[in-house]
Amino acid sequence: MKNRYIDGQLLKNMMIIGAYALELNKSTVDSLNVFPVPDGDTGTNMSLTMNSATKEVNKVTVETVDSITEAMANGSLMGARGNSGVILSQLYRGFAKSCKGKEKLSTTDFALALKSASDTAYKAVMKPTEGTILTIAREMGEKALEECKETDDFDIFLKNIISHGEKILDKTPQMLKVLKDAGVVDAGGKGLIHIMNGYYEALTGKEIFKNTTTISHKKDEPILDFEEKDIQFGYCTEFLVKGLSIDIESFKRKLMNLGDSMLVVGDETLVKVHIHTNNPGQVLEHGLNRGELIDIKIENMREQHKNLFDEALNEELKEYGIVSVSMGTGLHSIFKDLNVDEIITGGQTMNPSTEEIKKAIDSITANHIFILPNNSNIILAANQAKELSDKNIHVIPTKTIPQGIASILSFNSDLNFEQNIKLMNEAISKVKTGQVTFSVRDTQFNNNDIKKGDILGILNGNIESVGKETEEVAFELLDGMITDMDEMVTIFYGEESSENNANLLAERIKKIHKNIDIEVYYGGQPLYYYIFSVE
Repeated sequence: MKNRYIDGQLLKNMMIIGAYALELNKSTVDSLNVFPVPDGDTGTNMSLTMNSATKEVNKVTVETVDSITEAMANGSLMGARGNSGVILSQLYRGFAKSCKGKEKLSTTDFALALKSASDTAYKAVMKPTEGTILTIAREMGEKALEECKETDDFDIFLKNIISHGEKILDKTPQMLKVLKDAGVVDAGGKGLIHIMNGYYEALTGKEIFKNTTTISHKKDEPILDFEEKDIQFGYCTEFLVKGLSIDIESFKRKLMNLGDSMLVVGDETLVKVHIHTNNPGQVLEHGLNRGELIDIKIENMREQHKNLFDEALNEELKEYGIVSVSMGTGLHSIFKDLNVDEIITGGQTMNPSTEEIKKAIDSITANHIFILPNNSNIILAANQAKELSDKNIHVIPTKTIPQGIASILSFNSDLNFEQNIKLMNEAISKVKTGQVTFSVRDTQFNNNDIKKGDILGILNGNIESVGKETEEVAFELLDGMITDMDEMVTIFYGEESSENNANLLAERIKKIHKNIDIEVYYGGQPLYYYIFSVE
């Protein structure tokens, strides 16, 4: 029997199993990073984004196509991590837009939704690059529009779309030289194919994935971040019922229409009840009908929220606030010393989500807020968080820690917002960033024959030095970074480097570049033995 339509329940299963399929293969996607450095996090970012989306999907009670896709779009938007996660969230946003008001989808509906997904994602990226996840999404959308004219059987329809997507994915190295040089296909595109394969498995009924509904979040994980307008049921009501022969299932049925976040657990003699409701008295009455009530606790969540909100309003509104992304205890301390208001832990391999960045924004009471992503893979999420806020925010496009520090040092609280934006952006262009890390695989890059475990020296995103000894590669890289025009070098040593080695490196450099000022700081950053700043 062929599938001619996808209803809300089936679409929900497809979304969840698509997320699980990506979860199973995220390490493979991570390994497709163009650079052989330990930053390959495309699969992880996409998977975390999908998990946030399925978390929202699992909350949906009325399972229509409209409600499922809206939940998927909202969840992926707030959970988007890294550039790949942001693009994925935009794909779901476009998909949901096309599904508005629909209870089920035909192959034509699905094709139009894929096309809308691709169009929305392309618009969200300032300079779209072909040979990426955008290309795969567009090609599959265009193929879907062709296929829906030929068949109304979803099994055939989806299989042909995925097959076409895989063929285009195999061609991505011909579209992007960096992919060809690295000998890999596009990681984001590969992740999207895994998601689509999960859809197909759900559609065809193959039970190869287990426990798919639990992948997105811990059971009974509390949701702490909400606005007062989101509180549909205002009273958090908890109590125990002590009885002789309590029918738990009957009790649940009586309570289920009185609120949400319901938990009814125990046995026939003692039952624990937790529910958010607007009628705590009615809930308690149902409990009294089954036994004695003990440990009753009722809290007005709207009032709690109002008190928190009033406290926030009473905080002094200052002119400027700064949010910075950083990784490593030493770097955290440096940013704190530079008067950064909120530090988000993140960076290589751990990109913060849109929601995490927005929470940092929301915690600051200032007329103007600057966000410093300090990583090229966080800039899109930062801009997405900016769009979700009604505060006056500017994202300074810092791609490295040295750029972030340089932009803060150029900040002047006596100047206006526009003047500071100009100064901070100018500071980015005046600093050179060096990084020393290790290769995670064998590869060829820029005529370098790189083996797994080799030490890599990277200057402004390009591999400049390759060797076996960390300190020698570090010296070669830093020595090559310094010109007669430079005045200042800052060395941040990581959690796997020592202060002694960092000072020895500084002494070697000083002997050659006698007029340069050198400072050494503990950064504590993982994966990168050294980060260099040269100005």
